[in-house]
This record gives sequence, C-alpha cells and structure tokens, in this order.
Amino acid sequence: MKRIAIAALLTTSAVLSAHAEGVTVDALLKQGFEVKAAIPSNAGPGLVLQKGDAVFMCFVAETKTSGDIATQYCKPVH
Repeated sequence: MKRIAIAALLTTSAVLSAHAEGVTVDALLKQGFEVKAAIPSNAGPGLVLQKGDAVFMCFVAETKTSGDIATQYCKPVH
C-alpha cells in the first residue's frame, strides 16, 4: 500500500512540474503517458493522454508547410 501511495505522489509531482514548465505531447509521452483517444475539434485535433490517474487533454496543429505537428496546449483533466 505504501508503494502505491509513493508512486501516486511521484506521478502527481511529475505532472505538476511538467504543467508548470509548459506541457507538450512529446514531454508527456517521455514521462510515460499513453495516447488513449484522438478527437477532431475546432481547436485542432485533440489527444487524450493518460498515466495512472493523471489525464491530460492536448490540442495539436499543423500546416502543409510545417515540419511537424506542434502542441498548441495541454491541460489536466480533473
């Protein structure tokens, strides 16, 4: 039980510190988050990323001339 509580605390700390620094899809994937869903929206394609109890909703955008698909913003889901 202690291990679960410690893991939850570390995950929460990692998520909060990532949020403070500007979260990107790439940063969340590097932290072990997984893409759970993708949805179309007026804000650009949306991605739902999850790691344990932590869930983020991110929106991305691209153009025909862009070299990559860039994260517009990510927000935690509560």
